[in-house]
Amino acid sequence: IADRWEGIGVCGWILVSLSFLLVLITFPISIWACIKVVREYERAVVFRLGCILSKKAKGPGMILVLPCTDTFIKVDLRMVTCKIPPQEILTRDAVTAQVDGVVHYRIHSAASAVVSITDVCDHSVTLLLAQTAPRNTLGTQSLAQLLAGHEEISHSIQAALDSATEQWGAKGARVEIKDIWVPMAMQRAMAAEAEPARETRAKVVAAEGEMNASKGLQKVSVVLAEFPAGLPLRYLQTLVAVAAQNNSTIVFPLPINMFGNLGQKGTGG
Repeated sequence: IADRWEGIGVCGWILVSLSFLLVLITFPISIWACIKVVREYERAVVFRLGCILSKKAKGPGMILVLPCTDTFIKVDLRMVTCKIPPQEILTRDAVTAQVDGVVHYRIHSAASAVVSITDVCDHSVTLLLAQTAPRNTLGTQSLAQLLAGHEEISHSIQAALDSATEQWGAKGARVEIKDIWVPMAMQRAMAAEAEPARETRAKVVAAEGEMNASKGLQKVSVVLAEFPAGLPLRYLQTLVAVAAQNNSTIVFPLPINMFGNLGQKGTGG
């Protein structure tokens, strides 16, 4: 009570008492002008003679506002989405790129937001800050880090925004980097640089495949040497596969029994 006396002074309390008296005289008509409804997702910051009535916002529900002495401002606590327009940045390795993103934030302290921000509903302060924060954060990253580490960069930008918006009662929920545009000349240079590496990996994979295939053929030859009857069966299976692919008719120039005799001679030799 002493703090309130110091806030509005003796003259202020006299005006408040007269306002109460006016409400009692004109009751119940005046009650309709004094009662205000605050929705679940809103909070009301009440000012009495220019001073905040309490450091905590009121609501949700019904609140009592005195005529002539009290004014109030409603603050929306729902999530707000601000689109960051494309920003041209210079990375640490002197590459020019354009980055855009989305910032999701909400107000967690209505009283601090009303006192610190000129127009709470405009959201222009947070939007302008969201436009400058990516430049300061992305300027310390190389192009490779910028392309590969979207999640880490988003967390860094969110931490920079939170440190600035905490004083006016806002809290960043999430910062997302949508797209990164690199100049066409840089894209061609990156493609030319990556092409030899891809060809090298392709040759290594092909060599490993041939080595594995040769090992497999060696094992198959050992099995066929132990079982000569498997060679004609394998031959027939190969012919069936070729006929299915090319849709052709196969004519045997030699009797199939000769393959079995060759297998027996090979085994005997």
